[in-house]
Amino acid sequence: MLFERDAPLKLMLDQAEAATDGRGSIVLLYGEAGIGKTTVLQEFRRLVAREARIVWGGCDALFTPRPFGPLHDMGHELGREAQELLSARASAPDVLDAILKSVEQSPQGTVFVFEDVHWADNATLDVLKAFGRRIAFLNILLVLSYRNDEIGPAHPLGQVLGDLPHSRIQRVCLKPLSEDAVRQLDPHGKHDATQLLNITGGNPFFITELLAAEHGSADPLPASVTDSVNARLNRLGDRERQFLETVSVMPAPIGRKVIHALFGADGDTLAMAGLGRNLLVQDARGHLRFRHELARLATMARLSPFQRQTAHTRVFEVMSEKSMDTPVDILVHHAAGALLGKKVLELAPEAARIAVAVGAHRQAADHLETALRFVDEAAPDLAAELYEQWAYEAGLALQIDDEVIEARRHAISLWRALNRPAKVGDNMRWLSRLHWYRGEAAEADHFAREAVRILEAIEPSAERAMAYSFQSQLHMLNDRADEAVDWGNKALSLADELGNVEIKVHALNNIGTARAFQSDPAGVDLLYQSLNLALEHEFHEHAARVYTNLSCYAVEYRDFDLADRIINEGIAFDTKHDLDSWTYYLIGVLAQFRLEQGRLSDAVRIASGVIAIDRLTLLMKLPAKIALSRALMRQGDGEARAALNETLADAIATEEFQYIVPARISLLEYAWLNDNLSEGHTQLAALGQIGPRLIHPWCEGERQVWARRMKYDRALPEVGPVPAPLQLEIDGKPEEAAAKWLEHSCPYSAALTYIAHAGDAPGRHLSDAIKLLEGIGADGAGQKAWKLSADFNVRTSMPRKRRGPYESSRNHPLGLTKREQEVLGLLLTGATNKEISDALSRSQRTVEHHVSSVLSKLNVNSRMEAMLRVQNEPWIASNN
Repeated sequence: MLFERDAPLKLMLDQAEAATDGRGSIVLLYGEAGIGKTTVLQEFRRLVAREARIVWGGCDALFTPRPFGPLHDMGHELGREAQELLSARASAPDVLDAILKSVEQSPQGTVFVFEDVHWADNATLDVLKAFGRRIAFLNILLVLSYRNDEIGPAHPLGQVLGDLPHSRIQRVCLKPLSEDAVRQLDPHGKHDATQLLNITGGNPFFITELLAAEHGSADPLPASVTDSVNARLNRLGDRERQFLETVSVMPAPIGRKVIHALFGADGDTLAMAGLGRNLLVQDARGHLRFRHELARLATMARLSPFQRQTAHTRVFEVMSEKSMDTPVDILVHHAAGALLGKKVLELAPEAARIAVAVGAHRQAADHLETALRFVDEAAPDLAAELYEQWAYEAGLALQIDDEVIEARRHAISLWRALNRPAKVGDNMRWLSRLHWYRGEAAEADHFAREAVRILEAIEPSAERAMAYSFQSQLHMLNDRADEAVDWGNKALSLADELGNVEIKVHALNNIGTARAFQSDPAGVDLLYQSLNLALEHEFHEHAARVYTNLSCYAVEYRDFDLADRIINEGIAFDTKHDLDSWTYYLIGVLAQFRLEQGRLSDAVRIASGVIAIDRLTLLMKLPAKIALSRALMRQGDGEARAALNETLADAIATEEFQYIVPARISLLEYAWLNDNLSEGHTQLAALGQIGPRLIHPWCEGERQVWARRMKYDRALPEVGPVPAPLQLEIDGKPEEAAAKWLEHSCPYSAALTYIAHAGDAPGRHLSDAIKLLEGIGADGAGQKAWKLSADFNVRTSMPRKRRGPYESSRNHPLGLTKREQEVLGLLLTGATNKEISDALSRSQRTVEHHVSSVLSKLNVNSRMEAMLRVQNEPWIASNN
């Protein structure tokens, strides 16, 4: 019987009913251990079974959780295709696609229950995140149960929950029982309800355990779950108690076949006794487990370390028989518990490979870490492989700390001792990459050069080709274009010789970016070559990298037609493939694009959305931070100076000129707007320390122009021609320069040119500047223009200040009309074209045109993809 759980059950039943009508949602069912989550779920299953298809799976408390653990539990319910993909260790996107097909083929709504997801593996979490993001257009109820007191800020589940669409989530927190409910659980009134409540805190599992432990005993109530479990076990016979203590080392469900192998003919009898005493429960497959994980842990705690090791050994010997077909993750769990080092060294790398195949990198790192506990028993070559594999997986799944760096160094030392230079060189390249990720440029450069030196001393290999390409990437990121092209061409030549497409994609990207940023049109062609190959071979992250580099080029080189197309295409691609680490960087580039167009309000909205996401790294936020700090400055916001200083500090931390130069130019602009020559000269002096070959022509032109505006008389590095708008101002042709800026659709830059040369024709130049600045809401520069109009005594000839909203605030950042924004809002609720038609009193044909236009402007192919974009970029659907 359930007490005080009617409200949670009703909410879940209502959501299940809505799912059958195509209004998918997510229920998060959470509370402390023993609070009754499983009991509520079981009652919910009983009540909803006739109305919906139910698919159920649980996560187990293994040392390292099994990839797709709950999906394997769901078995045939997921459909044949999904089963085959799980058996073949397919990736999370492929498994998700198969599950979605199964859902679409079901005539009724489907309830997916994932139990104890605080223990979920990364592959399962990837599926849940992608599943949850698409929930609005599915006839699905997704129920996730977990212990909220075990989910800290860094817990992987916490990050997934933050990515789910909040509008589709219902949160159900199970509370402790009241004194009245406690009284009902003890109908004969043998105990004082207040005392029972104080001891148990109202936890249902603890209450029932205490009452069961006390049953037939004159002893006082136990003080803890462990005491209550011990009290119950102590009343059992030796054989029954030993049975439960042995199976307590098995957190995963226990098959009858294993029980027979462990306990022979008595196995069934002992299992039935455990079920009869309500210590064990049986699932739909006939597998057994403890009624609650707390009870299992309390039972296992009775064992001494030697007894626990012995139990693990017995279980491992049985489960490792071929006929048992035990998943390797479970074998690793018991081999480690049995301290069978050789077996762990054999099995853990295999379990890690399986985890990698499905994208569960955290679990792979955990398995390899388990193997490293026994590394002293490993042969040197195996030990070296374990260190380098753990460093790779930990670097992907966790963080690049000193331990990861040290693991690579261990691998290098071992491979050196084994005289394996190819391995030494490849690990040197990885060491360089790790230092680069940590912002340690000098170390990165050193180890990259060492990798090449070592690999060039032996026969040509893929390792050498990638070392060349990584050298090219480092030079490209630091604007050393010639070196980037040279190294990239060496990588490309060797990659073609070896037939390695992936390295070719990588090298083409580096060469193309370096050449494009040196104003070579062929660079863009190479970037498209890289992109097409990446898409053809489904190298999703390589494709994301090309989209990012090509977008940055389009914005910085003011090729706004290309920017408008490629940025949205890239964001849509990244969003579709859940490439979050690339998505938000590119959204920051979109904010920079809107800034250059003079759409300051849009830039603020877009950039602020990225910066507000706590879980993003500094590098992922930096394009947005550059855009936001500049936009605030141009709007005349009082917070601008602090934002500019913070952005420069963050840029300097990366040690990359691609961030440092724009951040310093932003502060130069701020100094000029505020007539602070001293501050401007400080920034110009810092920029003067950077050689001209290390800054692309647009930034170089800006450096030269600002030097003239700030009356900086110290020599700057000699440069060649810079882009036309900047060169025209340098040549003393401000009106032609401003006209060229307007051709590029850069009204703010045109206005600054007029202001900088106000003395040539004060009335005309300042009037034109003020018109441009008021049109985009650039009050920061507007104030300077008005001040100069007074200084030149032309204030009365300035245009009258306009009132009302700026044009930029009336437009949507992606160009959606007001009607299209209304259509998008309804579309995101899951409304059909007919429902949208009724809501807006427009014909279905008109609505179809609006929907088609919305999808086109979002660069997506379906309503579901539109929903995914809006979840990543909520500003798309927000009203001005």
